[in-house]
Amino acid sequence: MTAETAADVFESHRPVLTGVAYRMLGRITDAEDVVQEAWLRWSAAPREDVREPRAFLVTIVTRLAVDRLRQVRSRREAYVGPWLPEPVVTDFGPAVPDTAERAVLADSVSVAVLVVLESLSPLERAVFVLREAFGFPYAEIALALDRSEGAVRQLAGRARRHVEERKPRYDVDPAQCRDLTERFLAAAAGGDIEELLTLLAPDVRLVGDGGGKSKAPLRIIDSADKVGRFLLAVTREQAGRLESRILELNGSPALLVFVGGEVDSVVHLGIRSGVVHCVYIVRNPDKLMHVATLPRS
Repeated sequence: MTAETAADVFESHRPVLTGVAYRMLGRITDAEDVVQEAWLRWSAAPREDVREPRAFLVTIVTRLAVDRLRQVRSRREAYVGPWLPEPVVTDFGPAVPDTAERAVLADSVSVAVLVVLESLSPLERAVFVLREAFGFPYAEIALALDRSEGAVRQLAGRARRHVEERKPRYDVDPAQCRDLTERFLAAAAGGDIEELLTLLAPDVRLVGDGGGKSKAPLRIIDSADKVGRFLLAVTREQAGRLESRILELNGSPALLVFVGGEVDSVVHLGIRSGVVHCVYIVRNPDKLMHVATLPRS
């Protein structure tokens, strides 16, 4: 295999490699580091003996991601305030034309699921991502993790039950989510507390991630009244300086918020039965670098 051919093969699989790494780690920078390391290993030695490059590369990325996840666990335990995944623009493109497959990929990259995945062990998370998001056979996952197929099936069952028990049930219809997101934006920006309260579930929760680097609630805010008043206080504080646009992030419509022309935050809404059950706000500047270059309109 020539160097040029090796590069072509790697690039053809980069989207799935990045997808696996991001779902494993919840950070784009960490995922890119893992994929880059996989490229260095792939390009460093002849690969004429590799019959299935995709499986081989996924194995490399999975093992690197498991190692990286173990390394960052201590940092996340010391994280200031709630932890949320880094927002990522999702465009599955023509390579994923099937609606059911798109729905699975979108769900596996959603904020709600990635938050739950944080509570899994690194091996459980790897098995869940490879099996549930990408449909890898148990035999291939066992090879990637150097475990028996029986052990992998046990990990998969345990991870699946854990996610099903803890994952919030949010609506996934893009049109409905976008409509409610637009109404949410209009009510918050317009200071209409009555309209905003009609859009919030009585037990709505607001989770803010500033990472100790930007102002954000250090604890989860509960109840429609408290969440609504917090949101209106923020919009009043930045009156005349706020701009926002709706775009698809993490598989669903989200708000990209600008203050004074600079990216300030990303707002995801967890929607169920036509009302907002959770508001996720990412303000940690380290997690906004990849969306900071997106246009305001």
